[in-house]
Amino acid sequence: MEAVVLQLPSKKRYQENLDKLIELIGLHHDKQIIVAPEVCLTAYDYEHLETAAMFSAKALKTLKKEINEQILVLTLILKEGDEYVNQAVVIHQHKVVHRQNKVKLFKLGDEDLYLQAGREKKIKPFEIDGVKYALLICFELRFKDLWKRIEGADIVLVTARWGKQRKLHLEILSRALAVMNQCYVLLSNSADSDMAKSSAIIAPNGNVVMDDSKEAVEGTVDFREIKKMRRYIVMD
Repeated sequence: MEAVVLQLPSKKRYQENLDKLIELIGLHHDKQIIVAPEVCLTAYDYEHLETAAMFSAKALKTLKKEINEQILVLTLILKEGDEYVNQAVVIHQHKVVHRQNKVKLFKLGDEDLYLQAGREKKIKPFEIDGVKYALLICFELRFKDLWKRIEGADIVLVTARWGKQRKLHLEILSRALAVMNQCYVLLSNSADSDMAKSSAIIAPNGNVVMDDSKEAVEGTVDFREIKKMRRYIVMD
């Protein structure tokens, strides 16, 4: 399975970000999975949350039209009732096949002051075409209890806006998750000037494809590698 994890900055004009994402979807039409950075269309624009949520809802409709056989993963600022959430969506065959609100809000970034946290029970593996996926959003990567919840996934999708100061943490945790769960980790992080980049495709043996100079990091998910690791290093 061919995959690409994006490494994009978020411009102030939301439409520019959407146009860039659609451009890259077209450029990587041969990839089966595309993972985009956390809230890449709007960033955390707390001063204009209503506008960001309205734009994100419209953008989601546009992206559903674009995505057919591919799988696209990203998070959006959306409104649920009177509350705002950071919601991960997985789009496949012109529809959202999985939704998951961010559970662990990053207090250093004031996320808890503006957003409603999701429910932990929603963090669990889900299947698309016989492949078992799981999803974590940025800060959630630090919580070992959440690692337990996604055991057995073949591919863990991580979408993030992880700061440059803690770049090493991001790289260590994402690689450790792949080794511990004997799975692939597809990590997409923001390329804003204060962000860590480090977008990567990480194999169950810990091998990493990563290049901070690129806006798209390409690689292959080899299901034989997952089976091999789980057969030779039995974790039960």
